[in-house]
Amino acid sequence: MKYDYVIVGAGLFGSCFAHEMTKIGKKCLVIDRRNHIGGNVYCEDMHGIHVHKYGAHIFHTSNKKIWEYVNQFCEMNNYINSPIANFHDELYNMPFNMNTFTKLWDDVITPEDAKKKIDGQRKSLEGKEPANLEEQAISLVGKDIYEKLVKGYTEKQWGKDCKELPAFIIKRLPVRFTFNNNYFNDRYQGIPIGGYNKIIEKMLENSEVLLNTDYLKDKEKYNALGKKILYTGMIDEYFDYELGNLEYRSLKFETEYLETCDNFQGNAVVNYTDRETPYTRIIEHKHFEFQECKGTVITREYPSNWIIGMEAYYPVNDEKNTMLYTKYQDLAKKEADVIFGGRLGNYKYYDMDKVLEAALELVEKEKNECK
Repeated sequence: MKYDYVIVGAGLFGSCFAHEMTKIGKKCLVIDRRNHIGGNVYCEDMHGIHVHKYGAHIFHTSNKKIWEYVNQFCEMNNYINSPIANFHDELYNMPFNMNTFTKLWDDVITPEDAKKKIDGQRKSLEGKEPANLEEQAISLVGKDIYEKLVKGYTEKQWGKDCKELPAFIIKRLPVRFTFNNNYFNDRYQGIPIGGYNKIIEKMLENSEVLLNTDYLKDKEKYNALGKKILYTGMIDEYFDYELGNLEYRSLKFETEYLETCDNFQGNAVVNYTDRETPYTRIIEHKHFEFQECKGTVITREYPSNWIIGMEAYYPVNDEKNTMLYTKYQDLAKKEADVIFGGRLGNYKYYDMDKVLEAALELVEKEKNECK
């Protein structure tokens, strides 16, 4: 066997694992069926602008060790995520805060005013266990915020009416009674200066990398090359959907260079929260790194139903799919010398800091087994 590990997927999870294992002398082959490294954090240079090819990625964490870990590969800027919500050309700040409330309601001036307004709108659901996402959202933020800033966006995102979606999808909605537009509560936040590719390139500098390579089309060949396989693709696809396919949501991206416009929307992310607008958000990439250059690049993001053969972005972690995933986990445990990890391998939505935490936990486990 030529390699200690054959790593399927050159995204953040696989790249972090490869970096740590090569540091202790292990030989790694990283393969990916895309034509680039980085997975969904890949950035493409367009007219000198670093474009987040697969949607906005803002690194944020409260874990100081993870923040220090990622900073060894790049210099982070001081970008703060402060998205804008557009509802039929009415603009509101997110997350829901005093800027939102004072614009939404003419009679709200103080935090106490806002609390009374929201409490009054959710009284009808007090004491009742929410039966669906709509009831859950109203119980958290009241009817006005739900109707303008939650309902349409959520229905586009999941492709279903909010009354048909389970309540647990929205466990909480951020509500702040301060004039603070910082979307995340995490202590550390930023974007790599020069894009995420710098991180992945450094992580993989001591590994062999094969792109445009589909592991599943020649599984036996690649299995024979490594003592162990780390598989970060879709767990159900690995088993050729033999128990049926898990559900995912997919995305379509429409990216456009506007040569004669230097500032399209004044913000990196604008969410379109009405149901009629077909896309959920527009990203203007130059604002992520405060780039001052001629022209601008924007991306419209369209959620879509997922079918086999499409890119899977979001697992649908409802009760039915969780039960099916558990069955696939049982199959995975029987696979000799194959490790399943990452967002698709674990059928779990991860923020980037959690991806790194999980990869580093796996590294420690593997190091202990090597002793």
